[in-house]
Amino acid sequence: MKKILGALLFLALLSACGGREPIRSTESLTVIDGAMDLPPPIRTDLTAPDRPSLIGPLDRIEVDVFNVPDLSRELQVDASGRIAMPLAGTIEASGTTASELAAAIEDALRGRYIRDPEVTLNIKSSVSQVVTIDGEVVEPGLYPVTNQMTLLRAVASAKGLSEFARLDDVVVLRTVEGKRMAGLYNMSAIRRGQYEDPPIYANDVVVVGDSPQRRLFRDFVSVSPLLAAPLVAILQGGN
Repeated sequence: MKKILGALLFLALLSACGGREPIRSTESLTVIDGAMDLPPPIRTDLTAPDRPSLIGPLDRIEVDVFNVPDLSRELQVDASGRIAMPLAGTIEASGTTASELAAAIEDALRGRYIRDPEVTLNIKSSVSQVVTIDGEVVEPGLYPVTNQMTLLRAVASAKGLSEFARLDDVVVLRTVEGKRMAGLYNMSAIRRGQYEDPPIYANDVVVVGDSPQRRLFRDFVSVSPLLAAPLVAILQGGN
């Protein structure tokens, strides 16, 4: 038994001692030496273009018809993706943006009831624009997608990675034009700036893989705390 534990300790030590290669500049990354100052961002760097937010079933929206307070109200999109308004009737809302739905309401009101309607529409809350985060994260579940959601931000919204997460085994499942697709990512490489943090969209499924090596180390620590203590000290000292 001691020989087996010793072998496991030796393998773990080899793994812990393996150093990372230094980050180098690439076409998509410029590495600044620590002796030099990292330049500050310019104003345009501090903003990012919004992605269109699409309205879906059960979303809540706020409709304001200028100078017609009786028609201004908060509505919930029904399960079939439609809304119903006085005078305007039933209108298809699912899959439209706020501006597109506002234009559709204007068209429904124009001429018959209001000469030149002006409609402003805001999405109050959305239950349809969500991402599923599963696997080795602290709190798997459904999370709302913001306009600037990325893979790192999505995982952070699920309270981060779990103890047994495998950083080089992260899968993003997505449907594109009716076809299921899967993107494979290495979060360690993204964190080090080796490639861009990929954007995450509504209805994506993010799955963080499991690391058998981390589970083996946990079991090793629980079985032999006396042998594991020096290893833990080494690993903590290397962080």
